[in-house]
Amino acid sequence: MMIIEFVGADAEAAGKSVAALTASWGFSPEPAPAAEPATRPDTKGIDPIALTSLIVSIPSAMLAVADIADRIHKRRRASELIERAQQLRAQQAAARLVCEDRSVDLATLTPDQLLDLIADEDSAT
Repeated sequence: MMIIEFVGADAEAAGKSVAALTASWGFSPEPAPAAEPATRPDTKGIDPIALTSLIVSIPSAMLAVADIADRIHKRRRASELIERAQQLRAQQAAARLVCEDRSVDLATLTPDQLLDLIADEDSAT
């Protein structure tokens, strides 16, 4: 499973936005078990009540790659997901991929980096 955490004043709307995108691919995200949110050094001075978070899980198969032709197809999905994360950032929300040992801001990744991160997580389990 791929875990995505949405953080910001309107995390719920951000989650719905990504859910609509993944639903168009035939995958529906589900609420993930609550976890301790990753600490962000850039949140100093922000009212913690103003920041809400939402954690959802999406099947890794959505972006898991079997062969080169499949990678080209999944790269488009990864690009769309990253583009949505960049749009959310402009709306004061962040979408982060929660990995086993860290979380990564989706808006900062390239499609290939996202596919590689998912492949690494899948091979670790």
